[in-house]
Amino acid sequence: MAVTRGTDPHIFLVRALAEAGLRERDVKLVLLQHPDGRTALERGDVDAWAGLDPIMAAAEVEGGAVLFHRDAAANTWGILNVREDFATQEPALVRRVLKAYEAARLWARANPAELKRIMGAATGLPEAVIDRQLARTDLGQSAIGAPQRETILKAGLALKEAGVLPADTSVEGALDALIDPSFAPAAAQ
Repeated sequence: MAVTRGTDPHIFLVRALAEAGLRERDVKLVLLQHPDGRTALERGDVDAWAGLDPIMAAAEVEGGAVLFHRDAAANTWGILNVREDFATQEPALVRRVLKAYEAARLWARANPAELKRIMGAATGLPEAVIDRQLARTDLGQSAIGAPQRETILKAGLALKEAGVLPADTSVEGALDALIDPSFAPAAAQ
């Protein structure tokens, strides 16, 4: 199985394997960057690939790849990160960026046809690939809330169980230290 270690698809793979009672050591991983994972799958060099969009959507639409396991609840979301020292030194700038992202998210939800057109022009991807990707993209969430926190917690615990994180890692403690609710959209106004 092709995978890029440390990415969302890798975390998803670890969680999917655990659901099936398996661990990473139970499958043969081939560590490849995402485009190379797609190529390896299409050439038959690997039997499976843990991919991400839009590469996965393109593999499905253009190459006939079959998405055989998807669990939207295990999605680790598209969350913006910033170094703590930067957030402390430049909170107004962080809020400005979040406000711009929120405006873009709201615009994208209100203008799906124009969003597709812009994405096609910017990426050169076919409309069918963009449609597939957007069908799996949740633009309904604007802040880190309970569902995101739970997903990130489960991802961290799965990585700890898989041995990717040291056994003495406090995933809960790390999560508490990483999520700063003061930058939530309501606080950013």
